Amino acid sequence: MSKPVRFLFNLLCFNLTFITSVAIAQPSTVLPERERARVVDEILDDRFANLLPQLMRREGIDMWIIISREYNEDPVLRTMLPSTWLSARRRTIMVFFDNGKERPADAIEKLAIARYDVGNLLKGAWDIDVRPNQWEALVKVIEERKPKKIGLNMSPNYAHADGLSFTEHDEFLKKLPADYQKRVVSAEKLAVGWLETRTEKEMAIYPLICRLSHQIIQEGFSEQVIQPGVTTTEDVVWWFRQRITNLGLDTWFHPTVDIQRADAEDFNHLRTFSKRPDKQVIMPGDLIHVDFGITYLRLNTDQQQHAYVLRPGETDVPESIKTAFKQGNRLQDILTEQFKLGKTGNQMLLAALEQSKKEGINGTIYTHPIGVHGHAAGPTIGLWDQQKGVPGPGDYPLLANTAYSIELNAAVEIPEWKKVVRIMLEEDGFFDGKTFRYIDGRQTEIYTIPRKLGYVK
Repeated sequence: MSKPVRFLFNLLCFNLTFITSVAIAQPSTVLPERERARVVDEILDDRFANLLPQLMRREGIDMWIIISREYNEDPVLRTMLPSTWLSARRRTIMVFFDNGKERPADAIEKLAIARYDVGNLLKGAWDIDVRPNQWEALVKVIEERKPKKIGLNMSPNYAHADGLSFTEHDEFLKKLPADYQKRVVSAEKLAVGWLETRTEKEMAIYPLICRLSHQIIQEGFSEQVIQPGVTTTEDVVWWFRQRITNLGLDTWFHPTVDIQRADAEDFNHLRTFSKRPDKQVIMPGDLIHVDFGITYLRLNTDQQQHAYVLRPGETDVPESIKTAFKQGNRLQDILTEQFKLGKTGNQMLLAALEQSKKEGINGTIYTHPIGVHGHAAGPTIGLWDQQKGVPGPGDYPLLANTAYSIELNAAVEIPEWKKVVRIMLEEDGFFDGKTFRYIDGRQTEIYTIPRKLGYVK
C-alpha cells in the first residue's frame, strides 16, 4: 500500500471510529466542568471535616503546616486546593490545628497564612497591614495556639510527603523560636494517610471512573480502531490520547501498546518500559497489550489488559493463550488473598511469590497504591526489578479504606509459539480493612479483534 493510500485509509478509519464507536462501548457520562468543581469541593470539604481530625489524632500531631510557592507546589497541598485554585498563589501556607474539640467537624482549625482565604475551606489569617512579614504572621499563629508537635512535610520514603523545599524550611526555621523548633517533627505518616485514604464519598464515584477507563480500553482494542495489517501500535497509542482529550478527561501518563507474537523475539520488562519497538504493525495472531489510565474528579486509574487478533479462520483465542491468561488471573488472586490489615507491602509480596511458586506460576509482582496520584503513597508491593522487597515504602503497613493497582505478570510458555509470553495485568481495587474488591471488576477473558458475533458462525 503506497503512503498516500495508507494515509487516506488511516484517516477514513480514524473518522469511522468516532462515528461508530457506540457499537463497542459508549463511555459513561462525563460531567461538565462546573459540576465537576462542585463534586471536587464537596469531597474536599468532607475530607477536611471528617478524615483530617482522625488522621491528626492517629499520628499525634496537633499542628500541621504545609508551605508552598506557586509553580513548586507541595504534592499534598495540591490535593487540598479548592476546584477554582489550580496552583498556590505566591507563597501559600496552610495551617491545621487540632483544638481538642470532640465533634470532628469542629476539631480542626483551618487557616491560610496568605493574602486571601483559600476558597471557602481555609480562612485567611494574615493581615499584611499589621504584620507585613509572612513568616512572622505564621509564628504569631503558632505562639497563640502553643502546639505540642508541629508536623512538616519531610520524608525519606515518599516524594509525595517530602514537599517542603529546602528554602522554605530554612526561612521558616530562621523565624521560629527555639522552643518551637524542638517540637518540629516529620509529618510523613500524616501526609501518606491523607493521600492514601479513600472516603465514602470518593468510593461512591470511583467505580464510574474505573468503568470509564475500561470502556475506553474496550473501544480502543476493537475493530473500530484496529485494522490488522494497517494499524500500528503507535496509531492506537495516539488514538487513546485523542479519545481522552475528546471526552474532556486527562491522563497522568502516556499509554503504551505492545505486541507479543509467534516469533523469536523475547519479551521482557525492559522491552515493556523502554525498549519497545515503535510503530509495529498489528497483524493477525498478535497478542496485544495496553497500559492505560485516566484522571477524573482528582482520582486516577491504572489498567492493563489484553486482546488477541484473530487469524483468518479463527473464531476464538487459542486455548494455550487462554490457559496462560488464567495463570495471570490466579496470580492476582494469590496476591489479593494476602491483603490483611497491618501486613506490610514486603510481607504481602514475599508471601504471594512463595505461594505462586508452589502453584508453578512464574510471577512478578509490582503493585502500588492509587488514588489522588497514579503511583500513590502507601505500601509498595514489589517493583519489577525488586522482587525481594522494597526498603522504606515496602515496610509501610496496609490500612483500611485504601486503593491499589494490582499490577503483575505471569510468564507462561506457549507451546505452538515455542516461546514464553507475559500475561501483564493491572486492575484497580479497594481494601476496606476486611476484604479486597476490584472497583469495577477485572478482565477475565481476552478480547478478540474483531469481536465474536453471536449470530455469525
